[in-house]
Amino acid sequence: MNILLMLIPKNKVAYIFEDSTVRQALEKMEYHRYTAVPILNREGGYVGTLTEGDLLWAIKNKYDLNLKAAENLPVSSIPRNRDNLPVTIEVSFAELVRKAVEQNFVPVLDGKFSFIGIITRKDIIQYCYKKMCAKEER
Repeated sequence: MNILLMLIPKNKVAYIFEDSTVRQALEKMEYHRYTAVPILNREGGYVGTLTEGDLLWAIKNKYDLNLKAAENLPVSSIPRNRDNLPVTIEVSFAELVRKAVEQNFVPVLDGKFSFIGIITRKDIIQYCYKKMCAKEER
């Protein structure tokens, strides 16, 4: 199965750069209503995943819940609980599903390990549902 059929390309993904500030990250996440976003370096490489929880705990623990004091903090200095593990375009569908069980989206890297987009858990479930329904109709 060609996983690229489910890929949301990088130009349609809300992501932040590792040198973005807490304020920029919060604004992007609020605008898109996302609880987690990919973090990229300026060369286009996948760095990790920033979550609302990561931001909350950093603001609580380092800045005593003072958002104004934390807004210029670079996201690269925020400890992350867990990064979404990426796959390359050659990944098997079974491995893609295995990763999606544990994370809302799966970052996808090309052969040079550059970030090219994401595949959401929702898209994987929809694909499986369509396949299941097609089998039942036979």
